[in-house]
Amino acid sequence: MPYILSTGTAQPPYTFQQADVKPFVRDMFSDVFADIDRLLTIFENTGIDTRHFCVPIDWFKEGHQFKEKNELYIENATALGGQALSNALKNAGLDMKDIHHLVFVSTTGVATPSIDALLFNQLGASPHTKRTPIWGLGCAGGAVGLSRTFDYALGHPEEIVALVAVELCGLTFQRNDITKSNLVATSLFADGAAAVIVGGDQYRSEGRLQIRTTRSMLWPDTLDVMGWDISSSGFHVIFSRDIPTIVKEKTVPDLLDFLQENKVQEPQHYIFHPGGRKVLEAYREALELPDGKLRVAEQVLRQNGNMSSCTVLHVLNQFFTEKIISPGEVGLVSALGPGFSAEMLLLEGI
Repeated sequence: MPYILSTGTAQPPYTFQQADVKPFVRDMFSDVFADIDRLLTIFENTGIDTRHFCVPIDWFKEGHQFKEKNELYIENATALGGQALSNALKNAGLDMKDIHHLVFVSTTGVATPSIDALLFNQLGASPHTKRTPIWGLGCAGGAVGLSRTFDYALGHPEEIVALVAVELCGLTFQRNDITKSNLVATSLFADGAAAVIVGGDQYRSEGRLQIRTTRSMLWPDTLDVMGWDISSSGFHVIFSRDIPTIVKEKTVPDLLDFLQENKVQEPQHYIFHPGGRKVLEAYREALELPDGKLRVAEQVLRQNGNMSSCTVLHVLNQFFTEKIISPGEVGLVSALGPGFSAEMLLLEGI
């Protein structure tokens, strides 16, 4: 079975406190919403203290066309992705030339050649490295990327696979979009990167995590729950206020079925994508989890905000580096994304 050999993360240089962002958002939306101060209480209710971005706060005060945003995306995604991958390789005692397959996940910009090709050149990969760029999975992308990495490692147990997820949500900001969805987005989303190194059976070793199995779920007639509306100025965020309800009514029943199918009565650990405090509360209530079970996800949300696909990998990084999952214990990974979809994995401590 495939094993997680190491993880790594990277953060962009500009750190914003929620208190720094709130006055900016008030100025932007005050002419549109008479009850702006009531709406801005969301900043205190997100469960977020700090977020990190690849541009300073003054950048958000001006309008920017898609071309400029995307050029910044390519530059910063390559730098952050390379840093996260370098950190993961160092933690595994490996070199880029040891990687046989590079999986790259992102949804906040576009590039051809894809970012994985740029990383290939930046880090000096073998010219025979296989590459799989994956786009459009949103917040589910980190978990889906880990599942596809698992699939490849399962079929090629002698090879090493690297997963890199980079999201620059800040660059999708729309200065002239004065919808409630955009207002909510200004309180939640952030930039970040993460990487995971996975190997097959021969890389089994104490302290590593075995990936036991995965499941993908796509619910019919939910295409309008989450995604992008794309215009000449770039990506406009779409997400429904009903996501916490969907978690309770759709996601949790499928999670429980996934556990039952794999004869896991109750996992010891929950490695969930913290899309927001309300999403974590919905998981906690529906699964009847005791206090502390979502501690790591809450910590990542508080310190980083919602970094889309790479957020769940930041949670995984905490579990891996702090050796929270003991031998024989099971961890459940889950993340939600456009479609509306969910990705689930079972990990076991070695």
